[in-house]
Formats: sequence, structure tokens, C-alpha cells
Amino acid sequence: MVERHVYVKFKSDYANPASREEAAVRSRALSEIPGVTSVRVGIPADESSLAAWDMCIALTFDSLDAVEPYRVHPDHQAFLDDFLNPRAEVKKAWNFEV
Repeated sequence: MVERHVYVKFKSDYANPASREEAAVRSRALSEIPGVTSVRVGIPADESSLAAWDMCIALTFDSLDAVEPYRVHPDHQAFLDDFLNPRAEVKKAWNFEV
């Protein structure tokens, strides 16, 4: 099994609780994309975490081979292009075998 962890720092206009909650709701919808077995969204629990990131998205896949089709899937691309990228100042993503 593979977990993909995505950390997002929002632009200042979007670094607020309402924007984080909207992003969390929209991110959970990524679970509908083929190959994704689960999605968890985290909002920083303390001030030092909040200073670094606004949210974390953890997606689970059966294998690393399922990640690339997810990355290029039209629904994922639309999420990035129409929603997340315009709001994000920084994004980092890593894959881990678990």
C-alpha cells in the first residue's frame, strides 16, 4: 500500500479557517477518482504547524502504480487547475510505502 502526502501552504488571502474547511471538503472528493482507496485531510493542530502549512492531504493507493493515473486523471487536474493551484503558495508531495 502507498500513501501520498500532500502539504499545502495557502496564499495569505486563503489562509483562514473558512478557506481551509472548503479545501478539506473539496479534497475529500478526490476519493471518487479511480485508484484512490481513501483520503484523509488534516488541518494544523498547533501554531508551529500552522506557521508552516495550512493543510495536509493523505491519499491511499493499493500500489505505487496507481499514483500516476490518479495524478493525470481529469478530475484531479481540474481540482488542481480550478481550485487548489490558484490558492496555493507552496505544495509539496511525497509517496510512502506503508
